Amino acid sequence: MYETTNILIVDDEEVVRMSHLRTLAGLHCNVEATWNGHEALRAMERQPFDVVVLDLRMPDLDGMSVLKTIKERWPESQVVIITGYPSIDTAKEAVRLGAYDYLAKPVGPDDVIKAANAAMAQKKWTLQTCRAGCDKGERFKYRYPWEN
Repeated sequence: MYETTNILIVDDEEVVRMSHLRTLAGLHCNVEATWNGHEALRAMERQPFDVVVLDLRMPDLDGMSVLKTIKERWPESQVVIITGYPSIDTAKEAVRLGAYDYLAKPVGPDDVIKAANAAMAQKKWTLQTCRAGCDKGERFKYRYPWEN
């Protein structure tokens, strides 16, 4: 994991939140955890995170709404969905909205670490590519190869 990586964990289940927090904090990252979608967006406003580990089913604002807002307001942030209720429809929707990865619970610590590392590597690659090809002052918008 990169030393300066800032990770936000968003899950309404305290056991899951604390497990991910312990796993990722052990990698010398800056890790913060919130328990709902509104708190996650407030945390992003204070400090945009490099990687967001996001649950889909939460009581106030669901993960898809949070994902959509993050990708609209902070497109450089990479989002990893981890859900206990996986489906092909939600996986397709998450990818369409810009999620980097989609994992089904239960996930082990190694899976969380691997996903966070890969998401951060993707962010670094994307930013380097943008710097090489974007005009100064142009806000980054990631385009998938199949988009025109």
